[in-house]
Amino acid sequence: MSDKIPLAGVIGSPISHSKSPQLHRHWLKTLGLRGDYIPMDVSAQDLETVLRTLPKAGFVGVNITIPHKEAALEIADLVTDRATLIGAANTLIFRKDGQIHADNTDGYGFIENLKAGAPNWHPHAGPATVLGAGGAARAVIASLLDAGVPEILLTNRTRVRAEKLADDFGKKVSVVDWVQAGNILEDSALVTNTTSLGMIGKPAMRIPLDGLRRGTLVTDLVYTPLKTDLLAAAEAAGCVTVDGLGMLLHQAVPAFERWFGHRPVVDSATRAAALR
Repeated sequence: MSDKIPLAGVIGSPISHSKSPQLHRHWLKTLGLRGDYIPMDVSAQDLETVLRTLPKAGFVGVNITIPHKEAALEIADLVTDRATLIGAANTLIFRKDGQIHADNTDGYGFIENLKAGAPNWHPHAGPATVLGAGGAARAVIASLLDAGVPEILLTNRTRVRAEKLADDFGKKVSVVDWVQAGNILEDSALVTNTTSLGMIGKPAMRIPLDGLRRGTLVTDLVYTPLKTDLLAAAEAAGCVTVDGLGMLLHQAVPAFERWFGHRPVVDSATRAAALR
């Protein structure tokens, strides 16, 4: 095994937009490690066959992205508690015994990004508003509750989906109608957009933002563009803002460490590599 060059990669469909290859290749180069990281466009019907075959080709693990995160969790032989709670996997480790170990580091990446971008933020400062109720929202809510946020106000364009998510996480999560989303911003210590609204090529966010108050922490998981309309409005209101690129960078750290045996550092050069 020591003669084999370890390989990792990212699986999704589509995958050409992923910034993960330049990120992991940057770390491999700066740390002087052998290995490579390869983007792979894989269909849903081929996912399990590909995952069972990759270890035979020298792969030590892969990242999983849309639309395969839930399916990868079902395929895995071993699953971490946090991946089970979130209901999706973004990181797979191929063990030497042939088993696939699934984890989810999205919540870890989200919290580490907040710590780096807003070091004065305290989880107990007050309620957090979460926009969206998809897989990313599940990871964010799980990490916020674990960090000690006292209350989460959840809003989604489809209310029934938000209600299902709230039921899964318990009484600290309350659902607010999407048309009322602008009315809960004033009471929030943290506002997080987990939807694709505001992303390049996606619809704009139409929520009224005049309720944002000075000092509120506002973050957007969208990072194309790096400064979304939400973040621009938050800056103008005197809020503390954190862009979404850092979550991508920080969620990759524990995966890289598991695969290649060295823990990388997220710094300005890392951001530059991801944006290249």
